[in-house]
Amino acid sequence: MAHATTTTQHHRAGRRPALPARRLGTWKLAYADFLTALMAFFLLLWLVSGVSPDARGDIADFFNNGKTASASTLVDIRPSETQRLYSLLSSDSVLQTAGDNIVLTRQAHGVRIDLIDSEARPLFAMNESGFTPAGAQLMESVGQRLSALDVPLTIEGHTDAFPSPDSGRSNWDISSERANAARRALTAAGITDSRIRAVTGLAATRPLDAGQPHLPANRRVSILLQVDG
Repeated sequence: MAHATTTTQHHRAGRRPALPARRLGTWKLAYADFLTALMAFFLLLWLVSGVSPDARGDIADFFNNGKTASASTLVDIRPSETQRLYSLLSSDSVLQTAGDNIVLTRQAHGVRIDLIDSEARPLFAMNESGFTPAGAQLMESVGQRLSALDVPLTIEGHTDAFPSPDSGRSNWDISSERANAARRALTAAGITDSRIRAVTGLAATRPLDAGQPHLPANRRVSILLQVDG
């Protein structure tokens, strides 16, 4: 009897353990986790791309030294209105076709659009305030694009440094007339007068390149779109 009990216990002890149930689909969970982490990584890159250099320093201190980022830094992580406006205008197909005649510049509180004269495609007659046919067409296209944006703007007229051959009209007069010609073109394209904050003639005081004030590119009209951040 004791022998039988021993044999039975030995048989149970030597029984092969049951294999665990096969887990199906675990690779799918791992792949989903990988895609989620990858999406979060690219989202982080997109957010950081819109942060100012000072804010990036605060964020780096937070991760490296454990310092708490300020509230203003956390808000600054979001893409600003300026960045969204710049991206919108940069991707506009009509503005892209203007080539070197349009230069977009992102500024602290807005976007500057420079409509620039060139030898290949002059926008203004020499020492004149009116637009050439090409310049008028470009102004109309720009005005139509900007009419859909509810942001205030300022218009500046510029000249190169060559003196006006007309003794009765200085570069100040010509640049002011160019700014007003641009204002008329913009309002004709649908921009309301209430959006225009200032119309200014600056003569040759603000060349694109301070070392080359006589370049044709200095003959231009600047449109400053002003946003809060």
